[in-house]
Amino acid sequence: MGGDFFSWSHDRSMVPFILRRLLYMIPVIIGVSVCVFLIIHMMPGDPARIMAGIDASADDVRQVRHSLRLDEPLYLQYFHFVGRAAVGDFGVSFRTRRPVMEEIGSRYVNTLLLGTASILVAVLLGGITGIISAVRKYSVFDNLSLLISLAGVSMPTFYLGLLLMLFFSVKLGWFPLAGKESWANLVLPAVTLGTPSAAVISRMVRSSLVEVLDQDYIRTARAKGLQEWVVIGKHGLRNAMINAVTVVGLQIGYLLGGAVVTETVFAWPGIGRLVVQSILARDFPVVQAAVLILAVTFVVVNLLTDLLYGLLDPRISVQ
Repeated sequence: MGGDFFSWSHDRSMVPFILRRLLYMIPVIIGVSVCVFLIIHMMPGDPARIMAGIDASADDVRQVRHSLRLDEPLYLQYFHFVGRAAVGDFGVSFRTRRPVMEEIGSRYVNTLLLGTASILVAVLLGGITGIISAVRKYSVFDNLSLLISLAGVSMPTFYLGLLLMLFFSVKLGWFPLAGKESWANLVLPAVTLGTPSAAVISRMVRSSLVEVLDQDYIRTARAKGLQEWVVIGKHGLRNAMINAVTVVGLQIGYLLGGAVVTETVFAWPGIGRLVVQSILARDFPVVQAAVLILAVTFVVVNLLTDLLYGLLDPRISVQ
C-alpha cells in the first residue's frame, strides 16, 4: 500500500515537471527556427535563379521568385513559414516540387535508425570499457583505454569513416561501401558515428564508478562478504550511472549533428545527407523543416533523459 502511494505521488509530481519542460520547448524551437531562417537566407546564391536555369531571362527569374514568395520582406516570409509549420505544413520543396514532409519522412526514419544503432554502439563500448577501467584502475587496460578514448575523440568523423571503409570494405570485403540495402550497410556508419561518443561515455563511467567504489557503503557491502560483481553491479554501477545518463543524453545532440557527415560519407539516405543536398540546391523549405525536426528530437531526448533520472534513483526529486 505504502509503495503504491509513493509511486502514485511520484507520478503526480512528474506531471508539472513534464508540462514545464514542454512549455520550455516553445522558445527553444522558436529560437532555432529564427536562426536557421536567417542563416539560410543570408547564404550566397539565388534559389529562383537555380530553379529557372542558367539560360532564363530576368523576367523568368522574377516570376519564379514571386511564385516562391521570395520577393516578400524577410519577416513576412518567416511568419508565413511559422504559420504553416504550426499546423505541420512545411511547404513544397524548391528542388523536387514535392511536399517537404514527403521528402523528409523516410529519411528521418533512416536517421533515427542510424542514431539508435550508434548510441547502442557508444553505450556498449563505452560502458564496458569504462567499467573495466574503473575496476582495474591504473592497469595496462586502463591506460590503453585512455589512449584509445583520446584517439576516438580527436579523430574526425569523416576520416574514421574512410579508414573503416578502406579496411573493412575494400581490403576485407566484410561490409558494403555505401548505400542502404541490408543491415550490413548500417554497421560501419554506426561504428563511425558511435566511436567518439563511446570514448566520452567510457571516461565518464570510469570516473563516476571510481568515485562510487571509494564510498563507505561499498566497503560495507564488501565487508558483508558479497561477491564483487554484486557490489559493482547492484551497489556501485546504479549510483554511477546518473552522470553517465547525462552524458548519453548530451551525446544524442552530437549524433544528430554528426549524422550529416557520416551519412554523406557512406551515402546513407538520411535527413543529414538531405540537408547537405538541400543547402547546395538552396532548397530553403527542406533545410528549415529538417533542422527544426532535429531540434525537436534533441529537446525531446533531453526530456526523456531527465525522466530517466527518477527511474535510476527515486530519491531524486524532480523540481
